[in-house]
Amino acid sequence: MTLKHVSFISRTVFVKNNDVEAACRVLNRILGREGLIDQYRRTRFFEKPCQFRRRINFERCKSIYNEDMDRKIQFVLRKNRLDAFPGAS
Repeated sequence: MTLKHVSFISRTVFVKNNDVEAACRVLNRILGREGLIDQYRRTRFFEKPCQFRRRINFERCKSIYNEDMDRKIQFVLRKNRLDAFPGAS
């Protein structure tokens, strides 16, 4: 299986009290979180090679930025500091 193929994951969403709309919202949230909706929208039409490279580069930059910000936030929120609130005296 190559990276371009969709990984098929079976999901089961229960409908409670005949509330189909709530079950659809749950299913859409699951599919959106896993990125299947975005992948479907991307593959509906042909993506030019320059647009493909641009999107891939943007996703790489975004993941690097998010990783760096998470690391900085964890550094600020660490608990084993001498001064719990540095600069606030």
